[in-house]
Amino acid sequence: MVLRIGILEGDDIGLEVVPECVKAMKAAATRTGLAIDWQPLPIGRRGHEEHGDTLPAVTDAALRTLDGWVMGPIGHAAYPRGDETWIMPPVRKRFDLFAALRPARHRPPLPAVHPGVDIVFVRELTEGMLDSGTVVAGYPEYRPNDEITIASRVITRKGANRVAREAFELARTRPRRKVTAAHKEPVYRLACGMFAEECRKVAKEYPDIAFEEAMIDTIAMKLVMAPHQYDVVVTTNQFGDILSDIGAGLVGGLGLAPGLCVGATQAMAQATHGSAPDIAGRNIANPYAMIMSGQMLLAWLGRRKAEPRATAAAGLIEDAVGRVISDGRTLTPDLGGSASTRAMGDAVAASIGTG
Repeated sequence: MVLRIGILEGDDIGLEVVPECVKAMKAAATRTGLAIDWQPLPIGRRGHEEHGDTLPAVTDAALRTLDGWVMGPIGHAAYPRGDETWIMPPVRKRFDLFAALRPARHRPPLPAVHPGVDIVFVRELTEGMLDSGTVVAGYPEYRPNDEITIASRVITRKGANRVAREAFELARTRPRRKVTAAHKEPVYRLACGMFAEECRKVAKEYPDIAFEEAMIDTIAMKLVMAPHQYDVVVTTNQFGDILSDIGAGLVGGLGLAPGLCVGATQAMAQATHGSAPDIAGRNIANPYAMIMSGQMLLAWLGRRKAEPRATAAAGLIEDAVGRVISDGRTLTPDLGGSASTRAMGDAVAASIGTG
């Protein structure tokens, strides 16, 4: 089997951290004999400069042929306003990537608010209150006059069911095998109610997985006070956006927060952090989140395609990253070291080759 994986560097520090992610993935693929057809594609500022759009037609067409891709952060905050060709590329919506898997894992000996935390947040991506995924045209919020603003929230049975199923499938790969559905059903009886109903339906199909429900405000508090009780947390779009950032804070910040956006047949490795224009070009950005996002892509493809070499490659990256962090000699400044982005990436790749 040959996996077809795209490389989309994005903007700002994406140009620095994505190559380190690909470097690690290539080293692991070589070691395990995994065949990968790599496809570099323009997106973001480079896409606009070369093709007049942040998501060029050539990139859109190529992505449809791939098993997955690695995408760096997009620096859309600095894009010119009032020009529809300068927008955040609508990749998640265009390819129906309906769930974001966002781990919050403490990596000793790095400091953490609560040592030993290991949680994965599963965030629904296509519904809720965020306009990029809920409407075909227009926006789900509007202002009929200067004194009133109205916002809508979309929940569907399909969306809730499939993100819950993704969470339960993920829980089967983890030792604790537990899913927590986070919502606010007593207040939002119809919206959160529908989400909760679908989570309960899916839970019945996974008797081997422990299932519980938690109110969104309560779980936010308990994540700060006693996070070790949670394993896989599944929730709606906006709630998931907030909870996953709390999780990142528990383990050291967004530089330690990888992510994977998944659909029915494709997935996108995309770290949770932004493009950090303030440090772009200085070769000091932490590549951990991007490297581990690539690791998650290989692990997901290994499960979905029953490709043991992809699973093995993901394991090699996981182990190598752990060794580099434990060793502590080639860490970037945000992790307490003095190494460059490239040097940390080199260390991970070298550890894959010799570990």
